[in-house]
Amino acid sequence: MLAHLGYQDLDALVAAAVPAGIRSSRPLDLPAAASEPDLLAELKELAARNRLMISMIGLGYHDTFTPPVIVRNVLENPAWYTAYTPYQPEISQGRLEAVLNFQTMVADLTGLPTANASLLDEATAAAEAMAISVRAARGRTAFLVDQDCLPQSVAVLCTRAEPLGVEVVVADLAGGLPDGDFCGVLLQYPGTSGQVRDDRALVAEARARGALVTVAADLLALTLLRPPGEIGADIVVGSAQRFGVPMGFGGPHAGYIAVREGLERLLPGRIVGVSHDADGQPAYRLALQTREQHIRREKATSNICTAQVLLAVMAGMYAVHHGPEGLRAIATRVHRHAVVLAAGLRAGGIDLVHQEFFDTVLARVPGRAVSVVAAARDRGINLRLVDGDHVAVSCDEITELEHLAAVWEAFGCPAPDEEEIGRNAPDALPRTLLRSSGFLSHPVFHRYRSETAMLRYLRRLADRDLALDRTMIPLGSCTMKLNATSEMEAITWPEFSRIHPFAPLDQAEGYLHIIKSLETYLLSITGYDAISLQPNAGSQGELAGLLAIRAHHRAAGQPQRTVCLIPSSAHGTNAASAAMAGMRVVVVACADDGNVDLADLHSKVNTHRDTLAAIMVTYPSTHGVYEEGIRDICALVHDAGGQVYLDGANLNALVGLARPGRFGADVSHLNLHKTFCIPHGGGGPGVGPVAVRAHLAPHLPTHPLVPEAGPAGGGGPVSAAPWGSAGILPIAWAYVRLMGAAGLTRATQVAVLSANYLAARLAPHFPILYTGAGGLVAHECILDLRPLTRQTGVTVDDVAKRLVDYGFHAPTMSFPVAGTLMIEPTESEDLTEIDRFCEAMTAIRGEIDAIAQGTSNRSDNPLRNAPHTAQMLAGDWPYPYSRAVAAYPHDRLRLDKYWPPVRRIDGASGDRALVCSCPPIDTYAG
Repeated sequence: MLAHLGYQDLDALVAAAVPAGIRSSRPLDLPAAASEPDLLAELKELAARNRLMISMIGLGYHDTFTPPVIVRNVLENPAWYTAYTPYQPEISQGRLEAVLNFQTMVADLTGLPTANASLLDEATAAAEAMAISVRAARGRTAFLVDQDCLPQSVAVLCTRAEPLGVEVVVADLAGGLPDGDFCGVLLQYPGTSGQVRDDRALVAEARARGALVTVAADLLALTLLRPPGEIGADIVVGSAQRFGVPMGFGGPHAGYIAVREGLERLLPGRIVGVSHDADGQPAYRLALQTREQHIRREKATSNICTAQVLLAVMAGMYAVHHGPEGLRAIATRVHRHAVVLAAGLRAGGIDLVHQEFFDTVLARVPGRAVSVVAAARDRGINLRLVDGDHVAVSCDEITELEHLAAVWEAFGCPAPDEEEIGRNAPDALPRTLLRSSGFLSHPVFHRYRSETAMLRYLRRLADRDLALDRTMIPLGSCTMKLNATSEMEAITWPEFSRIHPFAPLDQAEGYLHIIKSLETYLLSITGYDAISLQPNAGSQGELAGLLAIRAHHRAAGQPQRTVCLIPSSAHGTNAASAAMAGMRVVVVACADDGNVDLADLHSKVNTHRDTLAAIMVTYPSTHGVYEEGIRDICALVHDAGGQVYLDGANLNALVGLARPGRFGADVSHLNLHKTFCIPHGGGGPGVGPVAVRAHLAPHLPTHPLVPEAGPAGGGGPVSAAPWGSAGILPIAWAYVRLMGAAGLTRATQVAVLSANYLAARLAPHFPILYTGAGGLVAHECILDLRPLTRQTGVTVDDVAKRLVDYGFHAPTMSFPVAGTLMIEPTESEDLTEIDRFCEAMTAIRGEIDAIAQGTSNRSDNPLRNAPHTAQMLAGDWPYPYSRAVAAYPHDRLRLDKYWPPVRRIDGASGDRALVCSCPPIDTYAG
């Protein structure tokens, strides 16, 4: 590869590609690389330092039993965890069906017609509901929150509300609504205290006063309780964690949101809908997928561009495997354990605050709460200390009678006759709120009860998709690279997966070691001074970084600094995040070479000098180039009193070569799901830590329940859990430990080599839109198809779909420039795979040339009709080219052929006729 480019070694290539002014002069300060056996032994030792207790803390997190068939065949299966976001729906039908199952589950249980493809967690889902309420209210900006809502959700609401000028009013709503105008109301069902309250009159009053009502609901409880949609809720949010997704010290978990009819086009994030393919067959796709941050940009109310797909798939499959009867049985067992627990406490003379509850009992023990919690801990059980006089105890799927007996002992109650109590204790659910409506009636929730059937269903869905386990995924900007098995190994170990996020920290010493050492590693790599691992997506990291900048200016007595400069090439989340941070976006032009237009930047800085808050730049640029002027850009903004936010999306082109915190940037978010090998999982999970220079460190996120997770007096939380998606941090930690300083540096060098080799191979066939010094690119390159489109009518869509016939996922389409393909081969792909891709693209160029020369029909050709399915080949063949050309454009495909399950899908039709849950089975007839 080096010989093809004319460089003697990797150092020579990097010296030519990376500006000397930003390159680091010293190696990374990291531990020596570990072997895989040594790494696993080290992880085992760290796991042993986590103390595994029975968790009865509650607060929105519950232990659960993940069916092993789902653990092995989803969570531990690279066909599921290495897949990318299903922007190419023809090769994503399996995971799209799986997510549609999740959406249907949520819609059925909540009693509302439309749910999205998941959100990041319950707290941010509540914040998204607040944003919908504000947007729908058109002027009213007070949001009313019941005091029995989860405290972490209330805290995240306050973080999100303040920059937008929204007032969060927390009140006891048990007695009704206070006076005043509100855009929305948030209720918890059941409440954090465990109480199940009949709020129908409250909901009706709120709606009569013009407010949208959001209910944060427990999905398992909804199998027994009347769904919020039936009591008038406009929006329902929550978490699907207890549907088979481990607690993992806080995440990742699939948050959910569902809305009533009329609000579906205000939903944030992604929605899986049903459309049809070129033959009229039903087919799944992402509907309305770009309307929010990509189209509305600085007018967006949400910056969410991801979902928790892998976790949503797990939760949906949990429902598929158990079915409605199984879920009700689990919920009934959970409730009966809570009822028996309560009866035993009463028999022992303990006063209970609420008589109606689902899974959580709140006990009043004046002056004894601390000692009761300590006594339970001595017996291996964590309870929730509410205050000095109250203890809450939550039951879950793994609760046993022996756990209840230990709790009774901790309260000082004599051991009751458990069987007698179980027979005589009445249920504690209000009769007026018992569920009478059915749910999960679609056949998919009734077919796969046996492990054999479930195993085959999961395999069948996986076989419909193209993931990284089959082929390279050459997506520019998205960095689809190896997620090594040894890095993934520890996340399913119970010592990591079953730790509650609010467990005492002395029970999580292994986790804390990983967290603190990973923070140290990332600071060494980036050159920053402080970091927060709390943001559980890149979008949340962006928001946290911009909120830190906002707080810094305010602390300096300059609240007028609200202008955020953003290059026109930026990802849509940049503008959306700035708007959510209370900033005003001013767009900076890009020059003809793709770099930031320095003349326009000078002009904009001068115009907004007194109000400039920040600039958001991506480096290397979104165009895949190491811009020579990055230090000048930083200096210019600093001279005007602004801060530099450097988007870390492309950090994998800097690791070991340059440190953004040392060449002028003040803050970056880092995508651990890209550069540091946490898998994309079909569109999530993600982790987006925010790293800052020392002057911004006091403003990093904190957490109300675990102050050790952030700086004293820092900013509010941006995620529900103290360290966000802590359950997958061992993956990134293991990656750094396996690679060491030399390995990480070489990975960056090879990524740059791969991109430049691929660009050189394809340049004779497709123009490379932007290059830097010496005609080199960074870690990705952009192919310009626009001249070919004008000449032949062949579009980027045609090329993307034709690549499916060659067995490839398409590159990034029409971003950052419409009509182009952005390609990133990464360091993980070997020469054979890169050459195979180059051969496919070269062959496609030959097919385009045939159209240009008139030897191939302009409107009826292999590109326009791609992808080709097996069903097409088996039927009549009306096309002017052969079946062999359609399906086997290269001989090697005869030995290993991926067949797309559907033809090209009609996206516009799916947006016009939005279907967001499993369609009736007769839809598939014929």
